[in-house]
Amino acid sequence: MKKIRILHVAQAAGGVDRYIQMLLKYLDREKFENILVCSYDFKKEDYNGLADAFEQVNMQRTICKADIAAMSEVRKLIGKYKPDIVYAHSSKAGAIARVADIGMKTTEGKKNICIYNPHGWAFNIRCGRKKQMIYTAIERIAAPFCDKIICISDAEKKSALDKKICKEEKLQVIFNGVDIEEYERRKKAGISVVTREVLQIPEDVFVVGMVGRISTQKAPEIFVTMAKQVKQEISNAYFIIVGDGNQREEIEEYAEKNGLIDSLLITGWIENALDYVDLFDVAVLLSRWEGFGLVLPEYMLSGKPIVATRVDAIPDIIIDGENGLLVDVDDAQSAAEAVLKLHKDARLRLNLVNRERITVYEKYDARRVSDEHERVFKEIKNRCS
Repeated sequence: MKKIRILHVAQAAGGVDRYIQMLLKYLDREKFENILVCSYDFKKEDYNGLADAFEQVNMQRTICKADIAAMSEVRKLIGKYKPDIVYAHSSKAGAIARVADIGMKTTEGKKNICIYNPHGWAFNIRCGRKKQMIYTAIERIAAPFCDKIICISDAEKKSALDKKICKEEKLQVIFNGVDIEEYERRKKAGISVVTREVLQIPEDVFVVGMVGRISTQKAPEIFVTMAKQVKQEISNAYFIIVGDGNQREEIEEYAEKNGLIDSLLITGWIENALDYVDLFDVAVLLSRWEGFGLVLPEYMLSGKPIVATRVDAIPDIIIDGENGLLVDVDDAQSAAEAVLKLHKDARLRLNLVNRERITVYEKYDARRVSDEHERVFKEIKNRCS
């Protein structure tokens, strides 16, 4: 039986990169052939054994003149590989790939299938009204040029309908997932070398941590403001930010001025964030907007009680008081109070963690993500044949 050839197009690395790696890992290689066309932010070695071919194109994050050249290059690669399915990941690649794919054919001379996954709508980003209108207009214009749009949460689907991006039948919700098998393999093998001793963190401290880019979306300044308040109540509190970003210098200056510098570790970019999450006593995500929040199932997998913001898709994952605690966006005081509540109440921590484990195994396994994609790929291909 002929394999279904899928050409994935991706510009943004980070979470999208991890998503594609997990998707390709669990797609049935007897049934699917995967070609990755990506920006230079991706690393070829990460896709050894996952992608059957790896191509790089100069795709920029911002809207610019280089987009025309990128569309031309992507179109040439679609012509070269003649895929059955073009699958565009994230908003920038989604615009480029959908335009580049217009009129392209499969090896049998049929119109190929185009699928788009925004991985979080650009128009939901906190930005000026003018930019939001531009992003919304682009999505509406591009929507007719694909056969299916994958939403990573119910909140993402609702946003698409509210903004009238397309008709509901074009939208398909496939929740994100985490690589449970890989996590269990690493734990069993004792691969991680990240310990409190190695990082020179005292064993008796209470560690509050977050994973994410140190930028506006993840509200790092709210995290350190919360940290200051927690430190006033818990003298042996310690804080870890796993990540890096353009606000790092600002966060370090705040920590210095407020006497937190000796109680704060910023790791920079690292390969396996879960190695650091294992050190947390409480895991925090204070995002101002969030298409899904993949780190939340990762926190659950690590068995950490969670404090997160009540925004976008996060309440789809965290049920307040059941498998985590929710607070309002930009509310450092409420975040501090939630952390202090978890510090004081061991029974609450245990109850939340027990429910988290059930949630992540039932709903957020990466294998399930690939299985649901397989069904979508086969269904739409059969319908379009």
